[in-house]
Amino acid sequence: MRSLFLGDVVGRSGRDAVIAAMPDLRARLDLDLLVVNGENASHGFGLSPDIAQALFAAGADAITLGNHSWDRKELIPYIANEPRLLRPLNYPNGTPGQGHCFVETKRGQKALVMNVMGRLFMEALDCPFRTTAEFLGKYKLGRNVDMILIDFHAEATSEKMAYGHSFDAAVSMVVGTHTHCPTADAQILPGGTGFQSDAGMCGDYDSVIGMDKLAAGTRFWRPHAKERLEPASGVATICGVYVETDDKNGLATRISPLRQGGRLSEIFP
Repeated sequence: MRSLFLGDVVGRSGRDAVIAAMPDLRARLDLDLLVVNGENASHGFGLSPDIAQALFAAGADAITLGNHSWDRKELIPYIANEPRLLRPLNYPNGTPGQGHCFVETKRGQKALVMNVMGRLFMEALDCPFRTTAEFLGKYKLGRNVDMILIDFHAEATSEKMAYGHSFDAAVSMVVGTHTHCPTADAQILPGGTGFQSDAGMCGDYDSVIGMDKLAAGTRFWRPHAKERLEPASGVATICGVYVETDDKNGLATRISPLRQGGRLSEIFP
């Protein structure tokens, strides 16, 4: 299988670039699966139903979220009825929506997409490691699912790396989100799981993690001045991670970052 994960979409600049690029990316990479993190797509904070629908219409098979899942209250009834829109799996029981979905590919294969959130410097959710281990007890690569992709939304690279190694050989791909900075550690772990600590964001990199650099900078110079944060509106760089997996066992055979447009050096798988 050929899969592409696109990192946190930030504001209008990011979402316009992603929506415009997805059809071409699907065709050029002959993708079986395309997953997007949309938790910052609505003006930098949260996701609205209309933007979720636009991302699906442009070609996303699933959309993952994170700690901004509930910033747009209008998303609550929408997520309860849209199985392709995922909030972190380790939110407590009774939280609207779900943390996983299944995607049937054009070749009839079954992909499992999961969204899980870390706890270091984040919300005090249920343990992401134990929650994932319990959930994965029902599924095995090459037996009842052909591919498993996990968006691990977390702050600390140490937690992301520990998570990736913990589920090496059990899943096809673990990709980190949340920090909005693409890391240079794309690799296939010893057991065959593709891994990158952070996919980076899809947004304007002439910014502070996607936000206007003047307002964000003022918050550090004068902490008492609560400047309103607005998404940067320049040309976006699309950042993501591409992975190819073995059709027999679901493990990664190739992984590569993807960077396209904007300010960062380009990489195309």
